[in-house]
Amino acid sequence: MTDNHHSTAQDDIAYMRAMAQEGRQAPLLNGPILVAAGLIFGVANLVQWAIVSDRIVVDPVVMLWVWLTAGVVFTGALIVLIRRASRKPGYGSTGNKAVGAAWSALGFGIFVMWLSLMAVGFSSGNWELMWAMPSIVATTYGTAWMVSSAFSSQRWMTLVGLVSYAGAIACGALIGNPAIYLVFSSLMVLTGLVPGLALMRQEPAEVI
Repeated sequence: MTDNHHSTAQDDIAYMRAMAQEGRQAPLLNGPILVAAGLIFGVANLVQWAIVSDRIVVDPVVMLWVWLTAGVVFTGALIVLIRRASRKPGYGSTGNKAVGAAWSALGFGIFVMWLSLMAVGFSSGNWELMWAMPSIVATTYGTAWMVSSAFSSQRWMTLVGLVSYAGAIACGALIGNPAIYLVFSSLMVLTGLVPGLALMRQEPAEVI
């Protein structure tokens, strides 16, 4: 009985090691999603900057439609890209599941925070709090990159996370200044588009 218990414990340890190793070895498959987010929301921030800095003179309600359109376009891209990722080796690895769950949770958190600040604006008529969104998003991106680094053992992701955190502080210092949207657009390139392209280079081919 003791031998059986010892054997079972060894099997459990071996299984846990194999799972951890699988999580580290399997390439992360969220690169295309990060590229899409960097492009779509990077452009949305540029449009927002053009409007608030009076480069484009339109009704202020247009800003709401800019973000709604960006959200719809990204959601459509997300559905397509997740389906593509599901056909690639490593999709079901512990690393991809954990990192995917982290990014999904933070994505929903960003969306709920945006809705909350919109609710404040509509109920009070005061839209000043919306200036905090770039800092909020940059902070959540930084946290997601730290989680990704921990599960993949790719230390360059820690650097991307630190850049995101630094960007959050910079955006905080620019609240009320239209330049905040230029900074945040650049941040979407540095913490979304560029690292997303780097992850795509590591991806295996789709399984047909």
